[in-house]
Amino acid sequence: MKAAWPVVEPGRPFRDNWHLAAICDHLEAVTRGQLRRLIINIPPRMTKSLTVSVFWPAWEWALDPSVRWLFTSYSLHLSVRDNVRARRLIQSPWYQARWPHVRLEDDQNQKIRYETTRGGYRIAVSFAGGYATGEGGDRRVVDDPHSAADVHSDVKREGDLEWWRETWSTRSTNPDSDREVIIMQRLHERDLTGFILAEVGGYEHLCLPMRFDPERRCTTSIGFTDPRTRAGELLDPDRFPDHVVTDLERRLGPYGAAGQLQQAPAPIAGGIVKAHWFAYWVDDEHAHLLDDPPKVRDDHGTLVEARVVLRPRLEDMDTLLQSWDMAFKATAGSSRVAGQVWAQKGADAYLLDSRADHLTFTETVAAVEEMSARWPTAYTKLVEDKANGPAVIDALRSRLGGFVPVEPSGSKVARMHAVTPMIAAGNVHLPHPKMRGYHWVEGLRARLATFPAGASSDEADATSQALIKLQRPAPVRDTAPPRRSSRVTTIRRR
Repeated sequence: MKAAWPVVEPGRPFRDNWHLAAICDHLEAVTRGQLRRLIINIPPRMTKSLTVSVFWPAWEWALDPSVRWLFTSYSLHLSVRDNVRARRLIQSPWYQARWPHVRLEDDQNQKIRYETTRGGYRIAVSFAGGYATGEGGDRRVVDDPHSAADVHSDVKREGDLEWWRETWSTRSTNPDSDREVIIMQRLHERDLTGFILAEVGGYEHLCLPMRFDPERRCTTSIGFTDPRTRAGELLDPDRFPDHVVTDLERRLGPYGAAGQLQQAPAPIAGGIVKAHWFAYWVDDEHAHLLDDPPKVRDDHGTLVEARVVLRPRLEDMDTLLQSWDMAFKATAGSSRVAGQVWAQKGADAYLLDSRADHLTFTETVAAVEEMSARWPTAYTKLVEDKANGPAVIDALRSRLGGFVPVEPSGSKVARMHAVTPMIAAGNVHLPHPKMRGYHWVEGLRARLATFPAGASSDEADATSQALIKLQRPAPVRDTAPPRRSSRVTTIRRR
């Protein structure tokens, strides 16, 4: 890589750093067969595409020019760009003087596809739109599968994942020995990296954030450990000193900086909703937990203690209600059905129960009946008036009642923004996670804090729907004085 740099990047000096050696070590492990599946998460402008898509395949062809390569990116232009750079390197006098056995066929030497005289080839396709069907590869490389502009679209992102599952993953010349490398920056909790780590597995994960986070120190099976020791220590301070990174963080905003720089889908403390904004409640049975508050991280990453209060009795609450966000179907990539029970006393809201699952229509009806049986005094049931909501209301109206169809106003993000003042003020209380039966609280809190970059928005939608309803003041009674009458009337104030 160092020696070939002037061929690929003439006039631009090579600037070495430990992260380049780390990437090369893992790519060589893939070539040797020590690793078969590798994900690399790293910030942009860290020479990742040159390393993975130009230098590595040219180096491996020097060892074996019969290897067949497939490359893809969210933009065909990027895949073709790296095809051209690799071809320029292979055909250069520098390369040919060292590895003259690597020759390209004259009749198969195009930007999108070219072949070696030993039977190897390199093909570039666009992610979720390429013609990869019919073509197989010994090495499959995915370089930035998602566009930052499209990754927050559920339809586009799920389409990307479906193409990877059903098309790209089947394009192997030999399933017993093929290799795959995915290199990308994190953009969403359910981007390709998030999906693979959560639902597929079997991939080595090299994760190198811009600022070192000791709690996320990366170690891999080939013996690598992130060498940084201080929290916040930069990945490449020579090329990206602190003032440059700080400016990037400011320009990208909290979500962009968390994903593109820190390789986390959302800021550590949360995005629209901060994890440390929530207060917590305990009931009389768990009053001893008042002295054992949950600990969460603030905007600076420091652990802080949350506020814990004793919840009022249910019979003393002003309002109890259910809030439901329903889905069309129960597939893994679709939204889940989310149902919650909320209570209100004065300005304070208390989450009493929550569930979120992939449910069929029949299962959704049963879930509403079960929640209503468990919380019979939460008679009002807010149901978003879309997806399966209207059908569920029709199916249960005569048996349960209390259904209030809700027509969403504004986007999901706008609705969450509308309730953030209530959460930030400490008026929204979650159950203390150490109470029996509330093990789900910390996961829910994390998902609310990652919205809208999280894998799903169903629980956030149910939460904002409930809190919008609860923060609206009750109608004011008419207090105008009675009309004058010839009769003397005593008005008794209630």
